[in-house]
Amino acid sequence: MNTKRATCAVCAVLAWISCAGSAFGQAAPPPAKITLDDAIRLALAHNHTLLAARTTIQQNQAAEITANLRPNPAFFTDWEYLPLFSHPQGETVSAYLQGSTEGDMGLSYLIERGHKRARRWEAAKAATAVTRAQVTDNERGVAFQVGSLFVNAQLAESTLELAQTDLKSFQKTVDIGEIQYKRGGISENDYLKIKIQLVQFQTDVEQALVNRVQALSDLRQQLGYESVSADYDVVGEFEYRPLAVTIDELQAKALQNRPDLRAAVLGVTAANSQYSLAKANGKQDPTISANYSHANGISGATWSFSIPLAIFDRNQGNIAQTRIAIRQAEEQQKAAGGQVLTDVKDAYEGMQESGRIAQLYKSSYLEVAQKSRDISEYAYHRGAVALLDFLDAERSYRATQLAYRQAVAAYLTALEQLRQAVGNRDLGPL
Repeated sequence: MNTKRATCAVCAVLAWISCAGSAFGQAAPPPAKITLDDAIRLALAHNHTLLAARTTIQQNQAAEITANLRPNPAFFTDWEYLPLFSHPQGETVSAYLQGSTEGDMGLSYLIERGHKRARRWEAAKAATAVTRAQVTDNERGVAFQVGSLFVNAQLAESTLELAQTDLKSFQKTVDIGEIQYKRGGISENDYLKIKIQLVQFQTDVEQALVNRVQALSDLRQQLGYESVSADYDVVGEFEYRPLAVTIDELQAKALQNRPDLRAAVLGVTAANSQYSLAKANGKQDPTISANYSHANGISGATWSFSIPLAIFDRNQGNIAQTRIAIRQAEEQQKAAGGQVLTDVKDAYEGMQESGRIAQLYKSSYLEVAQKSRDISEYAYHRGAVALLDFLDAERSYRATQLAYRQAVAAYLTALEQLRQAVGNRDLGPL
């Protein structure tokens, strides 16, 4: 029995050690990598500014409840001629209260004319529809901000990769130069000129690291700070791809999709609702009341009817104001429609220009800069060209590579601008 217990205990210890070893040996989970679509989805779900804006829809829906309520009936009562400082002479208190005081109790109710409640409700629902479209427009703005920051993060990643590759490549040049200097192939001055250039490559790497951290931090703020881990990263194609779509197609799509234009259209409906409500408020509302009275030992009932006489105030000012507001809303709708077409035109032309610049680098200058550097490096290592010529070719290559990445980032940002202008992320085939 003791042997079996000892065996079980040893097995348990070995199992614990195995589990612990697995736990300690297990690698930490890799950082989350998110695409542009993931980033926009996270922002729409977790961006706190956007979440705060969405509460305005709920506030307006609560206002709809208030607008659809009927007036409350009013209850009133009184008891008059109660003895205060003197005692009734010759009769009991109960007899005095029964025969010499007066008590009243009744109800009154305001009857709304002109379909006021229905008009209030329609106006409140129209205001909610406008607010909903405005919040959707806020979502459009957030998607553009996320897209732009995502491109910035991609540019920072690509720039860092370029800086690290250039540093590694130039470090080999420095190592070769050191060997040549020790063998007497180059002068000490040439070697020092090569070596001092290394600090620029190291500085580029450090700056690229800072830019990457800052770009990811700015993007994380838009995504909702707690929605992604601190060590997250972005992933996606960072390359120029021409967009095969015409401006007429984009403008037609924008007129259908832009939420700010839809808000302007709904604003006309809301203005008409306010005008109808103002006219309904010009109708005078009667009040009816009924009460029971007990006075001097006699019980009785009273019915009354009252209504304001619309001699002076017939809500003329509000009616005129809301009528003019309809014209204002119509003009704002026309302005919004023109702004949509202008936004698409400007964004389309900006995208086309950025695309042409990126295409210039991709079709020719990248290859030219690469060949120039490779030839200069090969020739310099064999003593065929001067050091300054080689360093100049190296600088030109770095500048061209960086300019191409910036051109791609400008193109992708312009593409995000165009998506915002159209109000739809699906622009067509790329």
